[in-house]
Amino acid sequence: MTAQPARPERSGPGTASVLDLLPFKPSLVKAVFRDVTPMHVSRAAAWTAASVTRTVLTEIIDGARRAAADEDRKKLIPEDLLSAIERNVELEVGGKWYDHSPTFRGLTGVLYDTEGVIVPARKRGRSRKPSAVVGAHRFEAGVRKLLRNQGATAVPAMVRDLDGIASVFLTDLARDAATVVREGGVRRVGTVTLVTSGEPGPAPFLKDYPRVPSARRVDGRTIGRDDVLAATTIQLFGGNLRQRALIEAREAARNTSAG
Repeated sequence: MTAQPARPERSGPGTASVLDLLPFKPSLVKAVFRDVTPMHVSRAAAWTAASVTRTVLTEIIDGARRAAADEDRKKLIPEDLLSAIERNVELEVGGKWYDHSPTFRGLTGVLYDTEGVIVPARKRGRSRKPSAVVGAHRFEAGVRKLLRNQGATAVPAMVRDLDGIASVFLTDLARDAATVVREGGVRRVGTVTLVTSGEPGPAPFLKDYPRVPSARRVDGRTIGRDDVLAATTIQLFGGNLRQRALIEAREAARNTSAG
């Protein structure tokens, strides 16, 4: 019997290249969104969230690679992750993972309650409630693909931390995107303007910047691409990483819409 060739996940011009570039599949992204909101997630929104998460993780891995190279090492270890964050504060994302991973114990410091008593570290335990920490393992395949794409290898503890950061970041992104839909825009200090090479930079931040309405009117039950982009400006507080994530996400959305 002749073996049948594997069927592509989706046909269309340009789609295969996008699938190869985005290691976090839309099905995974939508599963994360379902953990935090009953709202419908459009296909464009899923691709946008996947692209933003890819950009963030790529930057973290790249920073860790440079830290390892300084010590003549090729395999990444958790200390390289800490070094990357210390060198670039923009990479300090997925903060809820920090309380879970021993890698970040020294970074987060000792916590005290209102009485001045030290709060013990959280104990790991099983929970029936979906959470970014419990579901972090779902990101392992995508993280390993990102590592391969950058010609990097990492010890299991480093992979675990990258899984956790990706899971927490995307979960927070989903939560903020749902909030943007409910509120009809994003209220925050300052705003973001996408620019390309050769164009003037964004205007200075303004205090108490008014609510930014969505470019389109929706039914209040669907998370779209623009909502995810708005959530990205909340999660990434500024600098080159935010600008790159927004630009690459828009590019990914254009490529997938052509498929």
